Amino acid sequence: MNHDVYMAGFGGQGILLIGNLLAYACILEGNNASYFPAYGVEKRGGAATCTVVMADGAVGSPVVGQPEAALLLNELSMEKYYDRVRPGGAAFLNSSLISDPRRRAEITTVALPANEMALQLGNARLVNMVMLGAYIAHSPVVSWQALHEALTYVLPERNHRFLPLNHQALQAGADACRQALGA
Repeated sequence: MNHDVYMAGFGGQGILLIGNLLAYACILEGNNASYFPAYGVEKRGGAATCTVVMADGAVGSPVVGQPEAALLLNELSMEKYYDRVRPGGAAFLNSSLISDPRRRAEITTVALPANEMALQLGNARLVNMVMLGAYIAHSPVVSWQALHEALTYVLPERNHRFLPLNHQALQAGADACRQALGA
């Protein structure tokens, strides 16, 4: 197993949280992971990105030029990173904030109205979980069990009351991805 994913959006969308969550789930399954966050100096609204590299062997560098997959949550991220996804890979786009989701024939593109989906679940802050659920449904790099267990570690204890809602958002993203791909 050797997978890498790039996640990008703006501060406040939970990019760093889902990157950490994915890496933690991978480690819980006995594999290795590298989590490489980066963010702008702004508290909210600036760029937020992270790379997660997962492998059953050694992980070399957390820097990835052409990721296997990308989760792109806003227009600027789409413009900057969509073309970097390597052929045969997949891109997961938040069509709520990306006005014209382009398509490349050599990759799988899944565009989901994640903001609207999060609002339907009752919390606008669930966009990140919707998108991560879509990614895991398409690329099962970790098990759902490990992902749910990891969530208890990465969410602060004061927010554990939101665990069921986060689980619902992950499932909603997975279901929407499967529907979008006709699976």
